[in-house]
Parts: sequence; structure tokens; C-alpha cells
Amino acid sequence: MRSARGPSLLLGLTLAACTSPTDEDPTTTSTTTGSSTSTGDPTTTTTPTTTPTTGDPDDTSTGTPEVGPDPLPPLTKPVPLTTDERREPTHAVDVDKLYDPRLPADLAQMLIEAYDGWTLAPGEPVLPRTLDGAAAPAPGAAPKLLTRFVHLADTQLSDDESPARLVNLDQVADGAFRPQEGHYCRMLNAAARTINRLHEDMPLDFVLLGGDNTDNAQTNELEWFMGILDGAPKVECDSAEDNDLVPGPDNDEKDPFGPVGLDIPWRWVTGNHDLLRQGTWPIAKYLGEPVSDNAGGGTRDYSQPGSPIVTGPVLADPRRAFISEAEQLQRIADASDGHGIDADALALGRAYYHFDIEGTPLRILVISTAAATGSSKGLIRQLDIDTLIEPALQAAAAAEKLVIITSHHRASSLYDGTEPGLGVGQAFPDALTGADWVSYLGTHPHVIMHLAAHSHVMSVVAQQPLGGHAFWDVTSPSLADFPHQLRMLEVWDQDNGFLTIRTVAFDTVTEGDPIAETGRTVGYVDYTSGWTGDGRGKTPDDRNVELWIEKP
Repeated sequence: MRSARGPSLLLGLTLAACTSPTDEDPTTTSTTTGSSTSTGDPTTTTTPTTTPTTGDPDDTSTGTPEVGPDPLPPLTKPVPLTTDERREPTHAVDVDKLYDPRLPADLAQMLIEAYDGWTLAPGEPVLPRTLDGAAAPAPGAAPKLLTRFVHLADTQLSDDESPARLVNLDQVADGAFRPQEGHYCRMLNAAARTINRLHEDMPLDFVLLGGDNTDNAQTNELEWFMGILDGAPKVECDSAEDNDLVPGPDNDEKDPFGPVGLDIPWRWVTGNHDLLRQGTWPIAKYLGEPVSDNAGGGTRDYSQPGSPIVTGPVLADPRRAFISEAEQLQRIADASDGHGIDADALALGRAYYHFDIEGTPLRILVISTAAATGSSKGLIRQLDIDTLIEPALQAAAAAEKLVIITSHHRASSLYDGTEPGLGVGQAFPDALTGADWVSYLGTHPHVIMHLAAHSHVMSVVAQQPLGGHAFWDVTSPSLADFPHQLRMLEVWDQDNGFLTIRTVAFDTVTEGDPIAETGRTVGYVDYTSGWTGDGRGKTPDDRNVELWIEKP
């Protein structure tokens, strides 16, 4: 059995309640007062006793960007795929939820009881699948790889100290709190480092995001996310006050660090959390909340031992301001190569665009299914079909392109624009159901796959609309939640009248990166404690597969 903790780390967890905040362990999840129960309110009310040290976010008087610690070196070994080996938790899932990971004392106890333990298990083979369940045909004489890329979905990069957090809703709304979320910046950096090594050994064309790249539509979250993937000189995922949890540089999750940056292009996809307050409520109604000095729904306080959840006064930070969709897209378009956001997307104010894979018949069509009017559910309206999607698919057909459609939400996550049971959002009479969407895509034989995310659970569905063209519906796991994996996808021309889509999951590699590794294994605790589900899918047919589809 393996664990992310060494003896000093475990000692830090158990003693942090007796030490000053600057003596805490990098997990920042040490014992404080509180009972071991999942039914009580995990928050306390506190008054901030420290002062902001992050400075004016608009101060660029020096003209020189700050430089952080040196980036981590490239990985020294090839990246193992889940066909080679798999990380398996060793602690059974606690179906009774004996502990609450929001409580520092409970989380520390779970670490003592090895809820974060794991072991290496044999890999899973790539399983062939066909749309009708028949045996796969034999490949032709000269199969050709058309593209290879990585799908990086649901990073949920979080400012976990923001007064706009709603941690106290976690019992009724899964995902309002995750004990590992303070480590997400380092986990994303580890993902970039892993992708770079994968690219060295198995050249990749691009990284396609899955949406929910940020967690709460905040400006600082977007800046952190882009800084990590673009390789900014320094990223510091800390807001309001300068939290140095372990004295010294670059040794805890709140310290500045030098991102490695991706060596290949990445392309933006919008998710509901990128646009909405906690992925559900329209930001226009809550513009003052993230920049305020009061946390009403529960947020993390790193100035206290164990970083407990608190309500009440907090230090304000203007960098936390919500960011509109239009401003978000403009910032993305202005950075690096624009990450796919072109003039048409900017004029529309939504992330609709396409790009072709050079030297192949493949086209990636990116559509936005996030409802800016509210609701975590996906929204595709007939208006979108008529004015955006149908013209794009007609143009692709005229150019004899084979299309991969990608969005944040899959077919089964589509709804009418409202949030069931919450009275949030706006109902649109022309909203498509999941069945409507599948039937619609069935009228376009050159669509080979709809690639999505949102559920945080791997799945592969053979969509077979009645009387229409069958296609594959593929959903990727979340970097934020267990198993914290990504998908690598390849499209092959099998030289026999068929294409194959080969998809294999892989873990990030945290060689020499204990902060990212701690984040991942604390994420295992979130799973084994019973507070989040299993993102690996129902069966091996949802993970490592080779999907056959006849060429149109």
C-alpha cells in the first residue's frame, strides 16, 4: 500500500491544532476542535486578523513581471497509461459517511486511518467496440493515424478562500467543497508536465479542454488557469492575504511557483462553472459577492490551524471579481495563440468555433452548452441549431470533413435552461432534450463523435438514433475528482472503410512534486469517505476502448 504522507507529514496533521498557522503541514488539513460527524455545520464565525499582502492587481509600475521559483524539470520516464498500470485505492468506500472532510479533525483522522492509501494494479486492455455490437472488422493493409490529442476536463480551478464559496451546501450539492481543491493549481501543473512528457514519447497535436476549467467564474481563477497552461513566469493561487502555510518558498500549495506550461497548443471549451456562480447561478445577481468582506455560505480560512470552513468577516480582494463571458473570451483570445477563440466567437460572445487538423479530413467543432441565464444543466436551443450548429455542419459536409463535436455537456446532461428543484435559470421553449440532440446529430453522417465532460464520470455510449446515423458519445473524467485522470484520444483511418477512435485514460505523474501528489491522494479521501462518486465509469467499456465507425 502506498500513501502520500511521510512521518513528518502525518505528525504535522495531528499537531497543527497546537501550532501556529505558519507551522502547518502542506495539506493544511490538521486537527481542530469539532466532532466526527457528517451532519453538523462545519463552519465557525471568525474575524480576520491578518492584512492583505497581494497588492493592487492593476499595479504594473515596474514593467517587469514577477518571476517565481524555477519550474519543475521534465519527467525522467515515459508516462504510464492505464493500459500499463492503474492506481487503486486500498480503503473501502465509507458508505455511511462516518467522517466529514470539511472538518479538519475528521480529515486528519481519515488520513490516520489511510483513507488516502493506494496501490498499483495491473492495467486494463483496450477493448474493441462497434456501434451495433458486432465483431470489429480486420484492419486494412495500411492503417494511418490521423490525430492524437488529450482531453483535459473539469479542472474546477478554485479560489477556495473566496467569500462567494458555498461550502455549507456540500451536503445537498455535491462539489460545493472538496478537501483537495487548495491543491488544484499544482495538480493542473502536474497534468501539464505529464502531457509534455507524453508528447515527447507519443507526439500530440493539441490539448482540448472539457470546460469547467475554473470553479466560480472569478477573474483570478481564470488568470491562474491560463498562467499555468501558458507557462507564466509565476503563479500564486492565493487570494486576499499571503498564506505561507509552511515557512519557506515553494513548499506548500499557497506558495508562488513557476508553471511548466504546455509544449503544445490548447483549445478552450466553456463549462457552466466558467460562467456561473458555483456553476449554477447567473453572476449578474451576485456581482458584489466575491469582492466583499463577508462569507455567507462558508469558505476556507488558511489563517487558522487546519484551514477550517468559516462564515462571517473575511479579507476582501478585488482580484476575485466575477468575469463576464465576453471579457473572459477576450482575455483568452488575447493570450498566446488565442486558444481557438476567433473573431466570430468574440463577436458572438460565446465559445463557438472550429479548427481543422492539418493534413487530415478531421474538423473539431466546439460549441457552448453553458446557460448564461443560470443552471448547471446544458442548454442547446433550436435557435443555436438554426443559426450556428447547422450552418457549421453544412459547411463541414461541403468541405468533406469528418466532424468531432465537443462541448462541456453530453446529451444526457441537456435540459430546458432551468435547474430542477432550485427555481434557477430561464426555461426556453425551444430547448433540445438529450434525445432531440441525438436525433439531430443522426441526420449528419459525417459526425463521428460527440466528446463531452461535466459528469466527472467516464462513459462511452453508442448513440443510435432511430432511422438516423449512429455515432459515439464519449465523456471524460475530471482532473478535480477521483480518479483525477485525463483521456488520450487517437483517430485512425483503418484503410478498410472504417475509422477507429482509440481512447485511453492516464494518471498525472507527480515525480518530485509532493504538493500535487498530496492533492491527488487527499482527493482519494474525498472518494473513499463517500462524499464523491467513482469517476472511472461503470465498466471497462467506458475507459480504454477502440471505437469503430464506418466512414461516410
